[in-house]
Amino acid sequence: MKIEVWSDFVCPFCYIGKRRLEEALSKFSHREKVEVAFRSFELDPNTPKEQNKNIHEILATKYGMSVEEAKRMNESVGQQAKSVGLTFNFEHMVPTNTFDAHRLAHYAKSEGKDSTLTELLLKAYFTDSKKLSDQETLADLADTVGLDREKVMSVLNDENAFAEDVRYDERTAQQIGVQGVPFFVINQKYAISGAQPTETFISALEKVWQEENSGPILQDLSGEANGASCEDGNCAIPTDK
Repeated sequence: MKIEVWSDFVCPFCYIGKRRLEEALSKFSHREKVEVAFRSFELDPNTPKEQNKNIHEILATKYGMSVEEAKRMNESVGQQAKSVGLTFNFEHMVPTNTFDAHRLAHYAKSEGKDSTLTELLLKAYFTDSKKLSDQETLADLADTVGLDREKVMSVLNDENAFAEDVRYDERTAQQIGVQGVPFFVINQKYAISGAQPTETFISALEKVWQEENSGPILQDLSGEANGASCEDGNCAIPTDK
């Protein structure tokens, strides 16, 4: 079973949804047969690297609300994060563009370390108040997961490096109708939108596994007639009655 997850590193529900999926997988008896792959999605590709507003002010402007209302909304999200063991530090978050972080994640994928780096990038933004467009910050995170720092800096300094990989994920998201993230696709057939409750993920995992691993793969359209066939080394000739 393959689960593809479209997400952005500055999306709070992507981090919460990731934890809920992980909790569901920990309770899924076939966990060892599940592959989770992260796909790129930028909430706002036009976000500048440098911001002169904090996260509360940005959300207030975006949604047409007061800063106090934005703070209350973020507090509510923070409580949801806490329920799955996460700490969101909204007061010190550094809003920025995530394109380079996504490019780095694709480089990490080429080295088999994308899952670990994805977790670090999310934690860096939401908990540790790191700036995800800063090259030294990204290089430090990459170094933590065992990536070669010189190669990482080479990727980050080349704006075309792994850029098409990011754009391919985003085009695919558009083609399959992704409107927001997190967005989970199981075996390219089933979709789950948003940071659903853990129970929803568990139910989905069990349903997909049962549907794709029970019963014959092919639907038998042979009909009731006794057609000629060979089984177990014997070839029986059907007789008409």
